[in-house]
Amino acid sequence: MGAILTQNTAWSGVKKAIGNLKDAKICLSPSGINNLPTKALARLIRPAGYYNIKAKRLKNFVRFLSSEYGASLRRISRRETGRLRQELLGVNGVGPETCDSILLYALGRPVFVIDAYTKRIFGRHGIFKENVGYEEAQKVFMDNLPANTKLFNEYHALIVRLGKEFCRKSPKCGACPLKGFRRKIVANNIPG
Repeated sequence: MGAILTQNTAWSGVKKAIGNLKDAKICLSPSGINNLPTKALARLIRPAGYYNIKAKRLKNFVRFLSSEYGASLRRISRRETGRLRQELLGVNGVGPETCDSILLYALGRPVFVIDAYTKRIFGRHGIFKENVGYEEAQKVFMDNLPANTKLFNEYHALIVRLGKEFCRKSPKCGACPLKGFRRKIVANNIPG
């Protein structure tokens, strides 16, 4: 739920949307979401933004989970990561970031999530090109870090925090904990 609701919105809105579902006594299970009319679901998740689109995306995901895996997280968790990633990407409304968030956070798979913060921070520090693609950016992490779910989870959380606090659209470079990082890359001839 969170991976879909958090698309293009702050987590605070997602928390409110999930709270609305709980307050309405809606079970946050595939069957609970499936049994709720789309318009009613949209009203409840309104704080997450793009609520009509996200309601349809949630329904699409729940239909996929139900038809392919009997609505069982245990069954879906047995699927090999590469194959499951391709299946998830085939669900209307599930793009690479949402897919990889589901794999990392819900299913504990060592898949690095790339988001706007990651692209902005690593682009500004010369690691990525300005318009780097998702797969290319992800490859930098996957090729240079050990495949470890806990590490990927923590690393991504730190990127999000850095993006929110310092590397904003109007950055606070003077106070950034990575200040000087770009100079070190150039001085050590690390490709950027």
